Amino acid sequence: MKFENVFVESLGYTIPREIWTSDDVESRLAPVYERLKLPAGRLELMTGIRERRFWPQGVLPSTLSVQSCLYALQAGAFPAEQVGLLIHGSVCRDFLEPATACTVHHQVGLPSDCVIYDVSNACLGILNGILQAANMIELGHIEAALVVGSEGGRQLVETTIESLNTDERWNRKTIKEAIASLTIGSASCAVLLTNRQRSKNGSRLLAASVRAHTQWNDLCQSDHDQAGANFQPLMATDSNELLNRGVETGVATFKKFQQITGWKLADIQHTVCHQVGVAHQKLMLESLGLSIEDDFITYPWLGNTGSAALPISLAIAAEQGVLKTDSRVALLGIGSGINSIMLALDWQSAAVQGGEFPAA
Repeated sequence: MKFENVFVESLGYTIPREIWTSDDVESRLAPVYERLKLPAGRLELMTGIRERRFWPQGVLPSTLSVQSCLYALQAGAFPAEQVGLLIHGSVCRDFLEPATACTVHHQVGLPSDCVIYDVSNACLGILNGILQAANMIELGHIEAALVVGSEGGRQLVETTIESLNTDERWNRKTIKEAIASLTIGSASCAVLLTNRQRSKNGSRLLAASVRAHTQWNDLCQSDHDQAGANFQPLMATDSNELLNRGVETGVATFKKFQQITGWKLADIQHTVCHQVGVAHQKLMLESLGLSIEDDFITYPWLGNTGSAALPISLAIAAEQGVLKTDSRVALLGIGSGINSIMLALDWQSAAVQGGEFPAA
């Protein structure tokens, strides 16, 4: 896929105030650590994740998504009434129905002729939303779109801790299936896309490459479909196999990415990988032949924030001035299933606004 008329105009993000370090998580796991004689410090050592953040109990994803959308609109000085599409792209949602996008649409004050819906695709929902929005902008159907998502990790981490501590069927072998669940954090991010005429900052979405290796759909699965701020999920993940097959999928996606963009490795100034952890980052970049020094990460202090991970990392990289004008940026997305989406940006600048929840 190539685009000529799609621009990343601004980004808005929201992060929680409450911080759990990996040491905090392990202290809550004292019963199972003692029973299985597990050494302290292994969680951070294995993942590179120092801490993750959680929303207050009971906060709905829409509440965070509204705040991130408002941040994005304020940063871009863009009128809400001129947004033609809203996609809510996170795994977490308020209810099975209606779409979480309905609440966000109403509270942000978007127009009644705005197309709205939810998209869910593991860690790639927001990137899928960006692709769909880009196609509508490219075709001239709309001038601007908001793509947003808000992931909450508290329920998964707390439920996993409870299960590990109380269910004695867990052993030193099977506990590996739960490690990925303990890395999850919370974050929210919104991306404002516009056409060329409405863009002030000039960061163009050039191209996208996608890949679906769905024969590996069973490597990371939740127990059953749930929705709402009080859901209590459990998830089983074959972390080693997911890592290897995910990188394999990423390599295939990147090959097509280079064909579409015409970019050689030396042409790419910045990358943003999906924020799974240190093992994924190193193996992915090594397999693609890319430099780890050019990759921007947030997983050490945010953990794996699902669909919000890659866009919020892009937002914070832009906010911190890491992304330089006239640079080529590759967004390297991977999601369980296994799917991959990679986006190519001709980066100039983008307005960014973010903050903690609840707002200071």
